[in-house]
Amino acid sequence: MVSERTLPEFNTVSIQLTKAEGLMLYEDMTLGRLFEDKCAEMYYRGRMFGFVHLYNGQEAVSTGIIKALRPGEDYVSSTYRDHVHALSCGVPPREVMAELFGKETGCSKGRGGSMHLFSEKHRLLGGYAFVAEGIPVATGAAFQSKYRREMMGDDSADQVTACFFGDGASNNGQFFECLNMASLWKLPIIYVVENNKWAIGMAHDRATSEPEIYKKASVFDMVGVEVDGMDVLAVRKVAQEAVDRARAGEGPTLIEALTYRFRGHSLADPDELRSPDEKQFWGNKDPIQRLEAYLIEHNLANQSELDEIKQKVQASVDDAVKFAEESPEPDPKELYRYIFAED
Repeated sequence: MVSERTLPEFNTVSIQLTKAEGLMLYEDMTLGRLFEDKCAEMYYRGRMFGFVHLYNGQEAVSTGIIKALRPGEDYVSSTYRDHVHALSCGVPPREVMAELFGKETGCSKGRGGSMHLFSEKHRLLGGYAFVAEGIPVATGAAFQSKYRREMMGDDSADQVTACFFGDGASNNGQFFECLNMASLWKLPIIYVVENNKWAIGMAHDRATSEPEIYKKASVFDMVGVEVDGMDVLAVRKVAQEAVDRARAGEGPTLIEALTYRFRGHSLADPDELRSPDEKQFWGNKDPIQRLEAYLIEHNLANQSELDEIKQKVQASVDDAVKFAEESPEPDPKELYRYIFAED
C-alpha cells in the first residue's frame, strides 16, 4: 500500500541556483549514495560489523539542510543513521569509513562505530543510538549559543543548530519538552523530522494521532513547514529560510521532510514489511536523479560533467576503504581514554 499523503508542490521557477551551487549539491548527494552503497558491500562481505543503518534515498534532506549552514560553525545533531550527515558536515570519507571499521583513525577514534560518529572540528554533535536521544543535546547546543550572545556579550555567537530525527522520535517525550523550551526561549535551532514513513517496522500513520508532524509546531507557537524531502532544492529553500529566522533571533522551526529510505531499517533487516508498490512509488522519486535532470534541463551541467563527478566520488570512497583497512586498531592500553575531557 502506498501512503495517500501527497508531496507538497514546489515552484522551481523562482530558484536562483548557480552552476557551482548545483554541482556542489550533486556531489554531496552522490557522495552520500556511493558511500552507503560501499558500506553495504563491506558489511555483506564481513568486513564491517555491528548495526549499520543506511541513508539511501534520503540524501536530499542531509544535503539540503546541512549545506544551508555555515560549515565548521553551526551545529548538527544526528541519529543512528548518521554517515551521510557526517559527510555533509565535511567529515572526510576516510575518517567516517575508518570509524565504521573500528579503527583508531576514525572520527570517533574507533570507539563509536556506525551509530556514534562525532567531530568537534566539524561541529557534528554526534550520532545517537536511542530514538530522540539527540534532541535534548541539540537543544542544549542552541541554548548555549543564545546564552553566550545575550548574556555574555559574545557577538560572534550566532550559531544555528540543526537537529535531525525520524518520524518515530516525534512521539517521544523529549520531542515535546524540547520544542516547548526552544519556543519559550526562542532558541536558534531547526528541528528536522526525516519522515521516511517507517519507524523500524512500524508504519508512521499507525503510530501517531496526528500523522502530519509539522502541524505539531503550532502547539508551541512555532513555524512548522512541510517539504518534499526527495527534492534537494525544496529542502534547501526551507532550510535557508529557517536559518535566517534562527540567526535573526526569531526562534526555532520544525521542518518535516517527506522522504523514504530505499533499504531496510538496517542491513540486518530483510525488509519484508513494505510493499513492492510502495518501494517503487518512492524509488521513482530518487532525489539524485531528480537533481541530475534539473541541472541538465536548466543548462547548469551536462552529462559528462556529472559522470566526472561520479567517478571522482567513487575514487574517494574506494580510497576511504583502503585507508580504513590499512589503519591501526585502537590500542587496548588506551581503553579508558576519551571517557573524560583532556587538556
